[in-house]
Amino acid sequence: MPVLVTGGAGEIGSRLVRQLVRAGHTVRALALPDDPGLDRLRDVPCDLVLGDITRPETLGSAFDGVHTVYHLAAVLLVERADLFVRVNVEGTRNVVHAARAAGVQHLIHVSSASVVYPRSTPYSRSKRDGEQIVREGGVPCTIVRPTLVYDGDGGLEFKTFAEFVTRWPIVPLVGQGRALKNPVHADDLIRGLLAICGNPRAPGRLYNLCGGEPLSVRQMARLVLEQHGLRRPMLPVPLPLVHVMAMIVGRLQRRPMLMEHTLAGLTQDADLDPSSARADLGYNPVGMRQGIRRPPTPQEAGR
Repeated sequence: MPVLVTGGAGEIGSRLVRQLVRAGHTVRALALPDDPGLDRLRDVPCDLVLGDITRPETLGSAFDGVHTVYHLAAVLLVERADLFVRVNVEGTRNVVHAARAAGVQHLIHVSSASVVYPRSTPYSRSKRDGEQIVREGGVPCTIVRPTLVYDGDGGLEFKTFAEFVTRWPIVPLVGQGRALKNPVHADDLIRGLLAICGNPRAPGRLYNLCGGEPLSVRQMARLVLEQHGLRRPMLPVPLPLVHVMAMIVGRLQRRPMLMEHTLAGLTQDADLDPSSARADLGYNPVGMRQGIRRPPTPQEAGR
C-alpha cells in the first residue's frame, strides 16, 4: 500500500517511515529541503520528496499514486503565533487539497492533546483548526491526538520539560504541579499509528494515543530527576509570577523555555481516554514509570 508521511524527517516521522517500510509498505517521505533531520532517512529504503506544506506548488508529485497519507508536519515550539497559522492551519489545508486532488483514500492527521485545553493557546487553536479542516476536507480521515511524547531521549516537548526540570538547583513547579498528564512512549505511539494504516475501522474515527497511567507534573518531574540521578527540592511558583518571569526571559533568550503554550501545558490536564484505540487498534501502552526505563530499540539507538 503506497503511503506518504509528511514531516518524514522529523523525530517521530522518520521512525514511522522506518517502521512502515519494515511492515512492507511502499513509503514516500515528504521533508523540507533544509530539514536537519534528513540524515535520519539516509539508510531507509523510501522515496524522499523535498517540499513544503506551506507552498502547495511543491506538493503535487508527493501525493501522486498514494493510497494513505500520515500528516505529521507541524510546528510546536515557536515564538511567533503566525507560524502556527501558516504551518499547522494553512499547511494542513494545502495537504488536504493535495490529497483530495490525488484521490488519496485515507488521511491520518496527527493532531495534539492540547486541543482539549479549556484555556487555549495559539498552538492548541491551530491544531483545533487543523482538525476541522481535515474533517471537512472530503477525504476519508482519522484524527490522532497524542499526549506528551517521550523515550530515552525524549520528544521535543518532553526534552524541553526535562531541561527545565534539571537546570535549576531548586525545581520551580508552575502552580502546584498538579496538572494531570498521561505521557506516551514513542514506541507505543508508533505502534498505534501503524495499526491505523489499512484498518477498516479507522476512517472517521478519533483516537487518543496516550500512555498507560496518569501522572501529575510533579510526579513527572521526579521521574526525570531520577532518570538523571538527581535529588532536588521542588518549589511551587504562583502562575502570575511565572508569567512575569517568562516575559523577562523571553526578551533575553532567542528561544525561551517558557512560552504561552508550554505554560498552558504545565497547568492544564491532558489525561485522555484511549478506549477506542484499545478496541480498534489493540493499543496497549506502558505507563511512564516503566517506559522511561525502557532500553532503546535498535532502530532508536541507530537513528
